[in-house]
Amino acid sequence: MPGWGIALIVIAVLVIILAFVLIPFNIWFRALVSGAPVSISRLVGMRLRKIKVAMIVDAYITGKKAGLDIDIATLETHYMAKGDVIKVVNALISAHSANIELTIQTAMAIDLAGRDVLNAVKVSVNPKVIETPMISAIAKDGIELRAKARVTVRANIARLIGGAGEETIIARVGEGIVTTIGSAEEHKAVLENPDSISRKVLEKGLDSGTAYEILSIDIADVDVGRNIGAQLQMDQAEADKRVAQAKAEERRALAVAQEQEMKARTQEMRAAVVAAEAEVPKALANALNNGKMGVMDYYNLLNLQADTAMRNGISTDLKGEPPADGGKK
Repeated sequence: MPGWGIALIVIAVLVIILAFVLIPFNIWFRALVSGAPVSISRLVGMRLRKIKVAMIVDAYITGKKAGLDIDIATLETHYMAKGDVIKVVNALISAHSANIELTIQTAMAIDLAGRDVLNAVKVSVNPKVIETPMISAIAKDGIELRAKARVTVRANIARLIGGAGEETIIARVGEGIVTTIGSAEEHKAVLENPDSISRKVLEKGLDSGTAYEILSIDIADVDVGRNIGAQLQMDQAEADKRVAQAKAEERRALAVAQEQEMKARTQEMRAAVVAAEAEVPKALANALNNGKMGVMDYYNLLNLQADTAMRNGISTDLKGEPPADGGKK
């Protein structure tokens, strides 16, 4: 056999091997017999772009079998954008079966926005119940009430893109409960008619701007808590008592300081008197030496002092007080 013949055979074998490597004939045949044919060139292109050919084709076949008008190129684009092709197709099938208007562009946008589009369709068909935590509020009479609510919501497909989630619904319902209980004159009125909370909260349109539509709000439980009003009054009374005690202590400290100051002044005066009395004998001696005072004048002064002491002793005895000399004569 000539050399060129062998070369042709080798080339033919390589072409056949390359074809089997690049062309997924089994996937192409499965799509063909399923009524959703895909061209071989597209399959080769997907394989070269490193797309999961089997997954995309299976999702395409499923959508076609469900009666969806979808294009396999659109599914390829969504996969390359890091979207979940299987969830998008299943969501479209669920919406189509439930007669919910949902286009593939909207479904892909919801999926790329990070939301679970399949779960959104399920919640739109079968409403979901969101349970709030125990919410504490205080009525005008000072009694604390703790309430828990169950919120039944339905997904709003049109507002899934850019709409707020469950956290916003819970926060708004909690705010509505606090406002409703806080506006009640007595806590007994809320206990007797808890559905008044539901009515007032629903009137506020809490689902505005969210991805859900609130169907109902049911108060699951209402408990009576502490008497906050009485506690506040007790705290205020305790604070007033402490203020009064502080002011009394301040006045007492001021009085003690004044007393100490008076004692210090008295000590100073006594010291001055003692010092002055100590100068008297010197003055008398100088007066006698200088002739300014005679002996008789000195004796008259002593008689005057004795007479004054006697008068003081008599007045003390009349008052019933012991004499200054202790009764010693």
